[in-house]
Amino acid sequence: MASVAGNGETVTGRIDSSGRLVAADLMLSDLQREAGSGIGDRLALPQLAAVARLARKLGVGIARPAVVAARDHDLELWVRAEPDGDDVVLTIESWRRRPPQGARLEIAARSEDVLPTPKGEWATDAELRLTDLSPDLATMLGTSIGEAIGQPLTKWLRLIEGVDGAMPLLNAVAARTAFTGQVASGRGGQSQRLLISGSPVAGVDGLFDGFRGRAAAENARPPDAANEAGNAGMSIDPALDHALRSPLARIIEAAEGIADRADGPLRSDYATYAGDISAAAKHLLSVIRAMVDQPPEGDSAIDLSPLVDEAIGLVQSKAESRSIVMQREGVESLPAVGEPRAIVQILVNLLGNAVRHSPDGSQITVSLATGNDYASVTVADQGSGIDAADQERIFGKFERVGQGGGDAGLGLAIARRLANSMAGDVTLVSEPGRGARFTLSLPVG
Repeated sequence: MASVAGNGETVTGRIDSSGRLVAADLMLSDLQREAGSGIGDRLALPQLAAVARLARKLGVGIARPAVVAARDHDLELWVRAEPDGDDVVLTIESWRRRPPQGARLEIAARSEDVLPTPKGEWATDAELRLTDLSPDLATMLGTSIGEAIGQPLTKWLRLIEGVDGAMPLLNAVAARTAFTGQVASGRGGQSQRLLISGSPVAGVDGLFDGFRGRAAAENARPPDAANEAGNAGMSIDPALDHALRSPLARIIEAAEGIADRADGPLRSDYATYAGDISAAAKHLLSVIRAMVDQPPEGDSAIDLSPLVDEAIGLVQSKAESRSIVMQREGVESLPAVGEPRAIVQILVNLLGNAVRHSPDGSQITVSLATGNDYASVTVADQGSGIDAADQERIFGKFERVGQGGGDAGLGLAIARRLANSMAGDVTLVSEPGRGARFTLSLPVG
């Protein structure tokens, strides 16, 4: 078990240009050893390695919170990284032990190299010099992260007085308190007005050490609510909608970072698992978008063939667990017009339904065909089929046939609506005892 120093001390380490931990105090060296590495080897704690990489990339000192997993507990840390020649010096200024958490992917991967900084975030030191800036906010301010870090916040933001003549940010600096409602505009030629909010940050000595806050366009809409007018029939709770999107985006970024071996060598089967995690999370994110009636991102000329392969890959393991064979046939390339993520979502739903209602050891056939005006993908199973009286009903919201479970009866309704939004359709041909054939049709352009 890693030893934990007491508050009031600091723990330091040095990372060379190759990412190796070349020197470390006892606590850090113990954590490195528990992670399966040692002094002189690559830093095996991705949370700290990410902070060091960012400091090296920006060429300035930065400070970040981090959570590191020890053998039987977690450590909440405040980490500073300072470039020192070709090396980076890490200083852990505060820490707190806590019970291990079950889901740590978001915290473990939080860095510019693995995850995007949450939108609109900024942080300063006690002198209001920027120590952190999200990429989207840097763009809004007409600067870059590297150019802005270390510069006064007011170099990039022009504070605007409220109707009462007050400036909430300046009042908060004087009182060392949180603030909201500070109106500002970028000094880099941008006309967009922003609303700034923030909270004070305490240093290891308990004294005021700056602010951390958020910025958003003054006229920005709140996050899309799933139950706004017109969405009630296909809705999820707006708080749940907002809560799900951010962690899913982080899971995707983290999984892609793992698959790309961003933190060093990795067994190829683990990299493949990470790719599967990313693909599944992207599909779930597209489902959430569809359930809040977000329109597709824009139709374009696409090839349906690789999208069919991606959808098959997402349900392949479920089919294999029941010895169901998925057979693809037809043309190798299938041009059409549509939005790729929406198409994959439709196909995953059709394939998932086919697997769910197919007997063990049967076959599902995926056929690609083209005509004069439409391209089509047909998913045919060898299940029990669907009565004529049910064939239109199952495209309604919350309608299902049988006890198959799965999507609460929303999948086919969403699939048809998405297809209609791309000037296409999802149709069904079936009869009891002879399986079902669902066909996605899209215009060829």
